Amino acid sequence: MFFFRGSKPSIRKIDDRCSISGQIGVDDVKAIAEAGFKAIVCSRPDNEQSGQPAFADIAREARKHGLAAAHIPVSGFLTQSQAMRFRETMDAVDGPVLVYCLSGARAASLYSTYRK
Repeated sequence: MFFFRGSKPSIRKIDDRCSISGQIGVDDVKAIAEAGFKAIVCSRPDNEQSGQPAFADIAREARKHGLAAAHIPVSGFLTQSQAMRFRETMDAVDGPVLVYCLSGARAASLYSTYRK
């Protein structure tokens, strides 16, 4: 399943539990819910880049469409606390989760801690 927003990266399925993406927008949330995702996790700090949607706006839209939403911002190296919070978030969701950041790299790093 792929969504494109201009030149932004597509959603890439890692396995049945998780897909990763670069930055999503509020207007993408409905399609994400329709694609069967049960939650959205943002691993990007707010205000990291000019024009970036605030996580609160994406979370509000996610709730409108029945999606759980979690913000686990990562700057630099992943911490044990971030990995534990991600594990708790994943364990609380029954179904596929979309994890996003700017490029998808931090999202993939978070998920790699869960799969260990």
